[in-house]
Amino acid sequence: MSTVCVTGASGYIASWLVKLLLERGYTVKASVRDPNNPKKVDHLLKLDGAKERLHLFKADLLEDGSFDAAVEGCVGVFHTASPFYHKVTDPQAELIDPAVKGTLNVLGSCSKASSVKRVVVTSSTAAVAFNSRPRTPEVVVDETWFSDPDLCVKSKMWYVLSKTLAEEAAWKFAKEKGLDIVTINPAMVIGPLLQPTLNTSAEAIANLFNGSQTYPNASFGWVNVKDVANAHIKAFEIPSASGRYCLVERVAHYSEIVEILRKHYPSYPIPEKCGDDKPFVPIYQVSREKVKSLGIDYIPLEQSIIETVDSLKEKNFIGASSNI
Repeated sequence: MSTVCVTGASGYIASWLVKLLLERGYTVKASVRDPNNPKKVDHLLKLDGAKERLHLFKADLLEDGSFDAAVEGCVGVFHTASPFYHKVTDPQAELIDPAVKGTLNVLGSCSKASSVKRVVVTSSTAAVAFNSRPRTPEVVVDETWFSDPDLCVKSKMWYVLSKTLAEEAAWKFAKEKGLDIVTINPAMVIGPLLQPTLNTSAEAIANLFNGSQTYPNASFGWVNVKDVANAHIKAFEIPSASGRYCLVERVAHYSEIVEILRKHYPSYPIPEKCGDDKPFVPIYQVSREKVKSLGIDYIPLEQSIIETVDSLKEKNFIGASSNI
């Protein structure tokens, strides 16, 4: 079976990607910043098939050429490494440089490796939906939408800006170098955690358990991590796959999320009040047309939420009471 590379392999989506690739018989060259950190790699080394077919490589997004060895000899590369968090003091250094320069660094390594047939880049609906167009219940967002960098700067949406600029840079580089790339653009990714650390999107659910008095007045697209990992593999394996793929099971307001949580976890103090008195931020639709061609049959939101909570409890990110 062929050899593929996964960058940022210790991350949430990437860990699932490594798991599913190993299950399919691939040999996986996995890049991490520190292969000697058990917190980052132990969960990968325990995966079925890891002993025989998982190889760890040290690489850093900001270090030129550091992905060369990991990419060499691979037919496919999955570039998932990119920071995702909201509390930043220096957006350029913490989010934008790693996202943009890191993507170009990885693609640079790919363009030097003659073995690479296709690169699947993990982007985000952050790079799709944030522009001056309205997002209301009758609006359908699709792959032709692009976020507006100027609007991101004005609104200080630094993570959104990092993903938007990184995807722009990826398409430009691919065109110049004749590289075959596909991007996967998931919304808020939830579902079971393989890694021992709490990631930003699962934390959004955990926060509703940990004594929070209110829930945010926000609407997001949501999607299960297993569907996202699966879509990456399909985008690599299906020859006709091309362009971008928005991955959203559905868009839901936080009020709906807390309703599901109260129904399934009645003994927990789930917040009942919204964080402000303004009208609820409207939901909108995201087209499923294109993703159908990858054969993804979405796990329903309610099931994804239950899987997330059960995993958070198992890993002690949610205590038995309101105190974590």
